[in-house]
Amino acid sequence: MTSPADVPHLTPNQINALVVLMVEARRLTNVELRELAGFTLTGKDNEKLVKLGLVDTDRTHRPFAHELTEEGWRVVRQLHTSAPPKQGGSTTRSLFVVLSNLHRSLDRLRVSHGEFFKQTDATAPPASEPRQEAPAPTADVEALVRAAYRELATAPGAWVGLADVRDRLADTDRTALDGALRAMLGREDVRIIPVANTKSLTPRDRAAAVRIGNEDNHALAIGPA
Repeated sequence: MTSPADVPHLTPNQINALVVLMVEARRLTNVELRELAGFTLTGKDNEKLVKLGLVDTDRTHRPFAHELTEEGWRVVRQLHTSAPPKQGGSTTRSLFVVLSNLHRSLDRLRVSHGEFFKQTDATAPPASEPRQEAPAPTADVEALVRAAYRELATAPGAWVGLADVRDRLADTDRTALDGALRAMLGREDVRIIPVANTKSLTPRDRAAAVRIGNEDNHALAIGPA
C-alpha cells in the first residue's frame, strides 16, 4: 500500500497545478492554466515539479506548456494519503477531501484516474445504427489478463510485453481489454509502464500499446502489493 512517504512535500500552488493537469488530462499552456484556474506554473514551483519528475514542461516556445508524467499521475493519485500543507488553509484541506473521495469512488468503480479524466471527442452513435454487442465486464476481462500474465511471466512481478498479452487474448474485444488494463492500473499489485527506449519498440509493440494519461504504455507487471 502506498504510504504518505511516497508523496513529496509540495506547496499549495504545486498541488493545484498537479490536480488541474490531472483533471484536464492533457498538455496545458500557462495561458490555459490562468484561464482555467487563475494561476500559472512558473519559477520555483515549476522547477521543483520538473526536478521531481512529476511534470514535463515544454520550454521550446512561449507560452510554456506542462503535462503530467507517469510519476506525476502516480503522485497526484496518492496526494490524499498525505497531510495537506498548513499554508494552504481550508481550501487545500477541502481539495484533499475531494481527492480522497474521488479515489474511493474510482476504486469502487474499478476505473483509473487517467481513464476517468481522459479527453475524448467520441460521440454516441446515432439511434438508427444497430446496437453492437456489449463487451465483457471489466472484472471478467481483468481475470483473463491475470491468467494470461501468469502463463507468460517468468516470475511474479516480472515484466511482460502487452503485445504478448494481446496475442494470448486475441478473441477479447480491444476496447474491453484496454478498459480492463486501465482499471487494473489502480490495483496495488499492478504496474503498467511505457518503454523508455522507444527505438527498441517494434511495430507490434506499438500497435499493442494501451494509452493511459496521454502516453502509450507497453509493459505489464503483476506481483505482490
